[in-house]
Amino acid sequence: MSLQLSVGEATATGPRAENQDALRIVTPTPALAASKGSLFALADGVSHCADGGLAARATLQALALDYYATPETWAVAQSLDRLLIAHNRWLQANGGGQPLLTTLTALVLRGRRFTLAHVGDCRAYRWHADTLELLTEDHVWEQPGMQHVLKRALGLDQHLVVDYLEGELHEGESFLLVCDGIWSVLGDHGIRSILQAEAEPTAACQALVSAAHLAGSQDNASALLVRIEQLPQSALADTLAQLDQWPLPPKLRAGQTFEGWQVESLLGESRQSLLYRVHDNQQRAWLLKTLPPSRHNDPQAGPALLQEEWFLKRVAGRHFAEAHPLPQRQHLYYVQREYRGQTLAEQLRLNGPLALPHWLEIAPRLLRALGMLHRRNILHRDIKPENLLWSEDGELRVLDLGLAYCPGLSRDEEHSLPGTPSYIAPEAFAGASPSAQQDLYAAGVSLYYLLTGHYPYGEIEAFQHPRFGQPTAASRYRPDLPTWLDDCLNRAVAANPAERFETAEEWLLLFERGEREAISSRPRPLLEREPLAVWRGLALLSLLANLVLLVLLMQG
Repeated sequence: MSLQLSVGEATATGPRAENQDALRIVTPTPALAASKGSLFALADGVSHCADGGLAARATLQALALDYYATPETWAVAQSLDRLLIAHNRWLQANGGGQPLLTTLTALVLRGRRFTLAHVGDCRAYRWHADTLELLTEDHVWEQPGMQHVLKRALGLDQHLVVDYLEGELHEGESFLLVCDGIWSVLGDHGIRSILQAEAEPTAACQALVSAAHLAGSQDNASALLVRIEQLPQSALADTLAQLDQWPLPPKLRAGQTFEGWQVESLLGESRQSLLYRVHDNQQRAWLLKTLPPSRHNDPQAGPALLQEEWFLKRVAGRHFAEAHPLPQRQHLYYVQREYRGQTLAEQLRLNGPLALPHWLEIAPRLLRALGMLHRRNILHRDIKPENLLWSEDGELRVLDLGLAYCPGLSRDEEHSLPGTPSYIAPEAFAGASPSAQQDLYAAGVSLYYLLTGHYPYGEIEAFQHPRFGQPTAASRYRPDLPTWLDDCLNRAVAANPAERFETAEEWLLLFERGEREAISSRPRPLLEREPLAVWRGLALLSLLANLVLLVLLMQG
């Protein structure tokens, strides 16, 4: 069951020479509507700028194209804000010396929620059970005689500020977008009367436009009305629509064929999952992941497994495993490509701390992988050497998205603390919400551990309530570290999030700059790394020298 809508629109030039309003309705394919939603927008170009009509039309064109190009895992407001900030710069640069100015009110309906983006003096209303609710604020100056002068618009300022509003949808309600050419003459009372009289969306919009010009509006008049006819299922329903139809696979045996897959062996079995090695008909190796029978009645287990697959498909790239599309799936499982190689934990166990050249090859690849995840609004939450695979093809791959989290999509159990304790950021122990900085902290601890075989704050056990002071410098265990690299790791594992890197890209930039400038720099002198030990040693040597001298004098 998907979101069902009824939509109407109308616009008229009125006494003006040109219609500088623009309307846009985007109702995409069902799959895209489930992941990104349907888009409805109204823009009113400012007539006193270079070309208000162009500004309005270009804005809605960019909105319709760029919004659907953003990652599916981004929150709606995040997607809209990124593209509107970029388009604001375009408007300022393409007005032939004058900025192109337009207002914008845009509505995205996705699943059971709405997101409203607004800048300028168009208005958005919510109409339900004969109640008309204004959802937006007019961004105009309040001084007498300036009520129609915009203080906020696209193209007006370098720093764009957009109002966002999010909320739950209700069946039978409607959302109305109107320009100031309608609301300024009809008022809320006139709009309410027309909506009461006209139930059909297109007829209601035409009536609003006609009534505004009959009432003396000297401006263009435009209206867009969306009615919610039927809501979809709740919480990940579009992604997990077939979950109830998929039973767990039976216990698989080596040599059997299951849904076209040739089963080789059971690789892993835990309370959380079963992992099999399988081959396709071209003898390529894959990993089939499903749930153990003990989790059959766990209402969270099936959605979590399919959400893990969904995340994996949306971070497709060389730093992650390829997920199979499974067009004929009939049981609850997913399949990802198997890559031969060793995890970094295995390398550490077999060979000890990594050699610096190998480590310098791994670190930037891990940062690029995290950057890709975070740009898609996905947090890994279990970065550690066990989940980092150095493949035989020379790539570093991040494994296991079982604890991954997407803000606005994922849900955590109350008081849960996912991850491995020694890699969990200090603020997470204090109850902070998941963040990209926590992933970067875990990456810092992982890289520190791979270099030294130690943790910066010591090993943390489950259910322990750790205290974080100053981390031990990695150079204490590895005197061969350049100063810049020691400083990078100290910053990455700082207990205070404000002292850490904000993004993977920031860390990567500093890493690459330091590597270029100082990869061949000498190791830090002992005096810099352990000043107290050096001065104690010198004091002891001085004392011994004085004692020897005293003995010689006494003997003489």
